[in-house]
Amino acid sequence: MEILKHECGIAMVRLLKPLEYYKEKYGTYAYGLNKLYLLMEKQHNRGQEGAGIGVVKMHAYPGNEYVFRERALGKDAIQEIFETVKTKISAVGLSGHDPEWVDSYAPFIGEIYMGHLRYSTTGKSGLSYCHPFLRRNNWRSRNLLMCGNFNMTNVDSIFNGVVACGQHPRIYSDTVVLLEQLGDALDKENHRIYRQYRDSLSGQKLSVTIEDNLDMTRVLAPTAPQWDGGFVICGATGSGDMFVLRDRHGIRPAFYYRDDEVVVVASERPVIQTVFDVPRRAVSELTPGSAIIVSKAGQVSVTDVLGEAENQRCSFERIYFSRGSDADIYRERKQLGRNVVPAIMESIDNDLVHSVFSFIPNTAEVAFLGMVDQLDKELNIIKEREILAAQADGTLDPKRLSEIMERNLRVEKVAIKDIKLRTFIAEGEARNDLAAHVYDVTYGIVENGVDNLVVIDDSIVRGTTLKQSILKMLDRLHPRKIVVVSSSPQVRYPDYYGIDMSRMGEFIAFRAAVELLKDRGMENVLHETYEKCRQQEKLLDIEMRNCVKDIYAPFTQEEISRKIVEMLTADGSINAEVDIIYQTLEGQREAIPTCPGDWYFSGDYPTPGGVRLVNRAYVNFYEGNADKR
Repeated sequence: MEILKHECGIAMVRLLKPLEYYKEKYGTYAYGLNKLYLLMEKQHNRGQEGAGIGVVKMHAYPGNEYVFRERALGKDAIQEIFETVKTKISAVGLSGHDPEWVDSYAPFIGEIYMGHLRYSTTGKSGLSYCHPFLRRNNWRSRNLLMCGNFNMTNVDSIFNGVVACGQHPRIYSDTVVLLEQLGDALDKENHRIYRQYRDSLSGQKLSVTIEDNLDMTRVLAPTAPQWDGGFVICGATGSGDMFVLRDRHGIRPAFYYRDDEVVVVASERPVIQTVFDVPRRAVSELTPGSAIIVSKAGQVSVTDVLGEAENQRCSFERIYFSRGSDADIYRERKQLGRNVVPAIMESIDNDLVHSVFSFIPNTAEVAFLGMVDQLDKELNIIKEREILAAQADGTLDPKRLSEIMERNLRVEKVAIKDIKLRTFIAEGEARNDLAAHVYDVTYGIVENGVDNLVVIDDSIVRGTTLKQSILKMLDRLHPRKIVVVSSSPQVRYPDYYGIDMSRMGEFIAFRAAVELLKDRGMENVLHETYEKCRQQEKLLDIEMRNCVKDIYAPFTQEEISRKIVEMLTADGSINAEVDIIYQTLEGQREAIPTCPGDWYFSGDYPTPGGVRLVNRAYVNFYEGNADKR
């Protein structure tokens, strides 16, 4: 129901054959560009604030461009970018030229293709913040094109380190700081090779020798260990080296495919499967802490740069962000739906006869299927008991048996999204009234004042859409009871690794816990937690703990859920009884055992930066600095 923003999606394609090969086999010199377009379109869900592409042309003659870049803003950025690129290619034409000309002069036709889809989690927007970023230099081997799916929790210290080295970054952002860090390391690697060969070579021969001997591991190894956060960082030099590095905990996802024609990297496995028509087993997950590196000569290696640490793969990636077409994610989301059924049955008093089941939004459909599967099993148990009971008391006859066996779950599509809310034309109550009509409801499927209406969502984070739109919309069907189910647990803590959930006071679960403390005369906990969080700022990384857990400690999940209901229905506008059910943390971990990163639910951050920032977020909340992160 609530759209969460996610940073970001990446796609890289490295061609390993001459361009003429792809023209002869696939009928176009733009084979790599076409594949990049498809990889980005298939991942458009990962970023709709902006997009960008970069292309490195390895055989351009001096005096001609060899690093191309195009960026755009908005949800149609991908289309805009590739229309612009198409226009530029059409202006010079490809069909009338021989392969050597295309190899040397055609714009946006090269050997390395980089794509990025952006969602901001920092509040900064505009074309200047769209990836890829480019560090220019007259030596090809010192040009660096970079993009990433990341959020760094220690930007201040990284920035100060860059400045201490004598650099003067133009923009304060984690992307620019990383670009300058890597650029400085790339300069040093160039100098290392220069010193090695300067006495025996000079001029163009020396430059080419430097290009041929760059070691990207030497660029990453002194730099990446300083980064605290979740990341997949992609880079390409102007001379043809490429790398993709993943954080050591595997917080952000990365998958790759390679054969004798191409190396491909993307944020999601099924995207590569679909675009390159390859089986699941052909696509590998990039090991946390490792980099896939392709040299100028086309040599491919997967190198351990940071060392693999404790598995903290993001569980929200599986619950919400990644496409459900991945086989494992599909199974996991169905299991999430199954796991909430016991709580649902308790909420509706096991009355499946007078209950209607549905889902909002479409991203919750797979969890809904799992929920229905398990509810079917519950219904079969009820049928079996009724048959045995009727048999025992002698009332079982063909008519009674038929009545029992023909009973099915009442599964319906209760809501259809009808309009896009245009907030710029309405304020206050007028805006809330518009929000209540974003969805059309299906009338006639709920018996007024009798039926329960059970609707599953994949997450309930802020509660804003639930209050302003969903509950009011469902209440128009006049059910006896509305049960809203979240297939994920209560989001209690901010995320600092790439999801747009960074302000403490935004979370409905947090606000409910605060209100419960006030209701029970425990306001002292709020102040004590504030003082503890301030003290944490003086400690070493290894000594810090998440003090915000103290806010939730006095209450059960059910108590917080009941308080959430009270807060969302306090204005008296909802006539039906309302219940909100969240997945348990244990249920989430059982459904997604391979991705245990659940700090937004549990508060167990995988890096010191996360712990430091969650305590700071509470300090900002307590002091009333709502806009600080």
